[in-house]
Amino acid sequence: MSSQTVEEQISPEQIRHEVARRRNMAIISHPDAGKSTLTEKLLLYGGAIQQAGSVRARRAQRGVVSDSMKIEQERGISITSAVMTFEYDEKRINITDCPGHADFGEDTYRTLAAVDNAIMLIDAAKGLEPQTKKLFEICRMRKLPTFTFVNKLDRPAMNPFEICDQIEAQFELPCYPVVWPIGDGDRFKGVYERATRSVHLFERGERGKKAEEVHVIPFNDDSVAELLGDELHAQLLEDVEILDTMGNEYDYDLIMAGELTPMFFGSAMSNFGVELFLKMFLEMGRCPPAKKSNTGLVDPDAKLFTGQVFKLQANMDPKHRDRLAFVRVFSGVFEKGMKVSNARIPGKSIALTRPQSLFAADRYTVETAFAGDVIGLNNPGVFAIGDTLCGDSSKKLSYPGIPSFSPELFAYIKNPNPSAYKNFRKGLNQLLDEGAVQMLRAKGDQGNEDPIMAAVGQLQFEVVQRRLKDEYNVDSKLEPMGYNVARWVTGPGDPWEALEGCGRLFNVFYAKDQWGRPVCLFKNEWSLNAVIQDHPNLEVAPWSFAPGEEEA
Repeated sequence: MSSQTVEEQISPEQIRHEVARRRNMAIISHPDAGKSTLTEKLLLYGGAIQQAGSVRARRAQRGVVSDSMKIEQERGISITSAVMTFEYDEKRINITDCPGHADFGEDTYRTLAAVDNAIMLIDAAKGLEPQTKKLFEICRMRKLPTFTFVNKLDRPAMNPFEICDQIEAQFELPCYPVVWPIGDGDRFKGVYERATRSVHLFERGERGKKAEEVHVIPFNDDSVAELLGDELHAQLLEDVEILDTMGNEYDYDLIMAGELTPMFFGSAMSNFGVELFLKMFLEMGRCPPAKKSNTGLVDPDAKLFTGQVFKLQANMDPKHRDRLAFVRVFSGVFEKGMKVSNARIPGKSIALTRPQSLFAADRYTVETAFAGDVIGLNNPGVFAIGDTLCGDSSKKLSYPGIPSFSPELFAYIKNPNPSAYKNFRKGLNQLLDEGAVQMLRAKGDQGNEDPIMAAVGQLQFEVVQRRLKDEYNVDSKLEPMGYNVARWVTGPGDPWEALEGCGRLFNVFYAKDQWGRPVCLFKNEWSLNAVIQDHPNLEVAPWSFAPGEEEA
């Protein structure tokens, strides 16, 4: 039997092949645009599930596959990003369904740092909504290839040209419709595919089943007019002429640079256009690219394994009270049992003995993984969001950190039942490790006082309290604080000394984060601006990185 490791046995050609067939995407949108539904229909067409709402291995269970937490199922919203992996048409797809609610936008941002493509879902009746705009801006900032899927065409919808105009006017982002809708609402017949100049007509399938594509007809075929009816046919002729004469041209390089968004139209609920989108995404989507690091670009097909922790989650398996670190592989070959170094903790080797592939709340043991894959690692408290993992401890390699952004709501969280102190502390620490809600402490607190929860929105507080009750069987009480702006003290030297050098700041609460670094809480923006004006040498920032993981 060969003494070589699996990593050593895999040839460079095999690595390149595996990288080339991988695609990953994050599905993002305003709440209620249909993210989880689209996710399930992609899984349905990929064969990962047999019927929408059920995992193949658990056919008797119903509910949204990607919404595995009890509170998600009860409220009908995604609270945390769910990762699912499946095979389709000889490609390996890693798909992430991100929260749409603004209160959980930081989880979405971190996920976007770990994917190569974004799927922006838009409600055809509403067009660009507030959260959609924020997410588009993040995608533009990260230069992510962004594919736009206009959903719910089986309901009355805006004019598709108007939706394109909104995107172009708001973000100066040109649109290239890959397909074009034929009708909307009850008259939605299918889509026109521009590349092949063909008309795809659909028949509504039974609820939860695949829709059937009953006709694919050349655009100029005489039967098109009869199948569509005079009015829809005339409208399609007019729309196609406008697209051909006045529309933007297809440019693959611009798509890869995030400077042109391919547009798709359909209905996830009715399965109209979903499989066509999946096939085209696999052709057009970006496979894992080279990744910027402090030592230069790292090629995805390099032999050296590297990856980055982009998400932590507790209690994905409530029976075992586990904690998982989600790792995006950026290069090389991951092998079960391999030892890696953590750039944030030099000199310490970590054995990855129980790696898992994820399918929402379900997981399977991973033997090997390649660039583009997402794996789950058991986290005994050694991983933090943004950590760079490397298969060679001699390499001083790290990827740009993933920041935590400034919270706007602050409250002491208290344990009303002293006998539940141990469970309360354990649950709170594990949930706050996930990063959706940050934990601060008063400057002089040595760990004996009530911790401070810091969040972007009120719903985050409610989720933490509910999960403490559901997953740890402990109650909690909140005591709101009268502050709504936070800034980390930065700059060279000791930040505490820099802060103390300013004397006592009026209307400022001195707190510290989990790393012991100073965080100033202000009543409002006016108080912040007054301090900045009075102390111009005091450097502050609205975000923070784990120590040693500042952005490269």
